[in-house]
Amino acid sequence: MPFGRKADPASGLSLDFDAIYARLIRPAIEAAGLEPIRADEEQAGGIIHKPMFERLILCEYAVADLTTANANVYYELGVRHAVRPRSTVQIFAAGTRLPFDLGPLRGLPYGVDPAGVPAAAESDGAKLADLLRHAREQAEATDSPIFQLVDGMAPPDISRLKTDVFRSRVEYSAKQKQALAEARRQGADAVRAARGELGPIADLEAGVAIDLMLSFRAVKAWREMIELVEALPEPLARTVMVQEQYALALNRAGDGEKAERVLLELIDRRGPSSETNGILGRVYKDRWQAARDAGRALEARGLLKKALEAYLAGFETDWRDAYPGVNAVTLMELAEPPDPRRTELLPVVAYAVKRRIAAGKPDYWDHATLLELAVLGDDPDAAAAALGDALAAVRESWEPETTLRNLRLIREAREARGGDTGWLGEVEQALSEAAAEQPGGS
Repeated sequence: MPFGRKADPASGLSLDFDAIYARLIRPAIEAAGLEPIRADEEQAGGIIHKPMFERLILCEYAVADLTTANANVYYELGVRHAVRPRSTVQIFAAGTRLPFDLGPLRGLPYGVDPAGVPAAAESDGAKLADLLRHAREQAEATDSPIFQLVDGMAPPDISRLKTDVFRSRVEYSAKQKQALAEARRQGADAVRAARGELGPIADLEAGVAIDLMLSFRAVKAWREMIELVEALPEPLARTVMVQEQYALALNRAGDGEKAERVLLELIDRRGPSSETNGILGRVYKDRWQAARDAGRALEARGLLKKALEAYLAGFETDWRDAYPGVNAVTLMELAEPPDPRRTELLPVVAYAVKRRIAAGKPDYWDHATLLELAVLGDDPDAAAAALGDALAAVRESWEPETTLRNLRLIREAREARGGDTGWLGEVEQALSEAAAEQPGGS
């Protein structure tokens, strides 16, 4: 929205947008249970374009005031509509005219008096709060004209990929980026030292803070990762990506119960997703293994079921993301007796990951998924091919460690049933060596 007092070219009325924000928009956002943030309120360093674009892409909900046909506002709205199919609410001062292209879009008119301030802040604010609540409740409703008009258009992948390629998509200080990259190569102590040189967290650009968080993840410094998230400014800390990674770190640090609460709150707030449910499945999976190893058979059976349900729910929200799908198939294999649904689901997951690889930008997890599927399908040749591709794409030690953990579980389950698993030894050895070669590996 515009700032300060601006004149509407059509009516000539001078509007006080600071008053409109303070009396109408901000209270409505808070009434809807959301956290309001406006560009001129953010105190992060650097030019304003960086945090502005980060908000447009990362924030779950956005309110755009289209009054005065402000060119910056329309450009920002276009960016939002291009990457977010839903959760954008348009408002405008009653009596003002919208450009032709925006005429068909639904928007909320609000009243202003001759002084250019809200004329009915309470009633208009209640309507705006209702629209925001509706956006939260109708998680799958599409409001972007791009996604409404172009059949089959898929939104950019900002689920699993957003954590892996965020560093390359956000422009920030080259010096800080280089320092963190070098620190990751040296290990956890170097990342801790780099964090100390960055200064107060509240003064960092969002891109630097996220890169630091992912750097701690790369070297498995889970406690430092948790402390960082808890020190982030509230709007950034509550973004879906940060909350997901916060839960991942909590679980890795041994606080699975808190990780579960974070993820369930996230699902309640914005619905299931392949990434959120995938991490939740991992939380239950870790608890299942602990209960199984401790001999608590009944508890282990219940936790295995919860893990499987979490992974399946995640895969069903986005068939393109094979990560929760392959974990669901693996847990079906580990069940006693094995879940017969695995034979139906395995080719679906395989197709999903192969289509993603064919799109031209596969990462470690894509090749690791094919490796795990080949093991589940008892296909040594396919496993060898996928293993080579996966080893060439390793970035962080915890990646091959995660795959190695899954393959060991599969091997142990099959050995208990008398199956032939001799060929898996070389696969496990290669993954173990790859993990040890990375910073933070052991």
